Amino acid sequence: MKTAEIIIDDTTLRDGEQTAGVVFSRREKITIARMLDSIGVREIECGIPAMGEEERADIKALVDLGLTARLLTWNRALIPEIKSSIACGVSAVDISLSVSDQMITHKLRTDHAGVKEQLKVALGFAKEHDLYVSVGGEDAGRADLNFLVELMEITRSLGGDRFRFCDTLGMMDPFTMFDKISFLRRAVPEVDIEVHTHNDLGMATANAIAGIKAGARFVNTTINGLGERAGNAALEEVVMALRHACGLESGIDTHRFREMSLFVAKASHRPLPVSKPVVGERVYAHESGLHADGIIKDPRNYEGFNPAEVGMTRSIVVGKHSGASGLMERYQGLGITMERSRAELLLVRARAMAGKRKRDLTSCELMALYLEPEILPAAA
Repeated sequence: MKTAEIIIDDTTLRDGEQTAGVVFSRREKITIARMLDSIGVREIECGIPAMGEEERADIKALVDLGLTARLLTWNRALIPEIKSSIACGVSAVDISLSVSDQMITHKLRTDHAGVKEQLKVALGFAKEHDLYVSVGGEDAGRADLNFLVELMEITRSLGGDRFRFCDTLGMMDPFTMFDKISFLRRAVPEVDIEVHTHNDLGMATANAIAGIKAGARFVNTTINGLGERAGNAALEEVVMALRHACGLESGIDTHRFREMSLFVAKASHRPLPVSKPVVGERVYAHESGLHADGIIKDPRNYEGFNPAEVGMTRSIVVGKHSGASGLMERYQGLGITMERSRAELLLVRARAMAGKRKRDLTSCELMALYLEPEILPAAA
């Protein structure tokens, strides 16, 4: 396993809270920030000072925690908003500009020259005040690559610390992400790149990984993949994909992932799907006879990693597709050792019951099934 210089900038408290209808209380924000800090997340994007006094008070409360993680705030590339961030006590900011022709023309009502001038003014002001600055390229996925190079050159010349490449609409694929980040790394190697991906086509995690493999050193995540519309790349997915798909360690302690996911699910009123990758309740549940038998013999047959890595446990369930080995293992967990011949007789009834009830069987149902009198074959 290779330890890579990959820095997670988690934005649960900013983009995550921008999920339609989600509101975190100050106490919840503090808990989330402390959790992220405790597992080794090195940067936390913690809010938008321009939203108002209550938001600024929340950010100041997070600053006062004295976390190891660096706290950043999100701002448009406007001096009054940067001043609001400075007043909150943060030492790092993201200053965001729309960079695609679509948004420059139809949202900002300006042109390339206007965007470049806005960047020069805002970045210059931020660096004059000794801020660490990530220049955020909104809708970079649809932007002209040569224009992005110009913006990154301005970022380099004025002392900006990195450029955030945003797939704002979640419309990119991993191959295109890799190609574009590779191009920008070659064009302006002095400026670090951060990838910010959305999940509108279900590719946020894949695009984040592709960006990292192409040379991005920073990556935005949110717990449970919260975020605008379909959400962002999920922290737990990105970290585990780096570890197990790419052989790269991000420096994150993953053992609290399930605990963190449950807390954020409750705080956001967004229930955690049972099949949610990495942390879903049923991700490590095995029913199919073939799979259950393989898991019993060696979990590595059908599990890519030990569920304990993320605070989870595996389970064998009995349902329509179960086999005798799985049934015997399930009863073993209830303290009952069973011969295979008996298991094969019970299996027929267990499958029928599961099919009728359209789910796997509970422990109580399995015990009742075990205690039922056996139906003997009729005499010849």
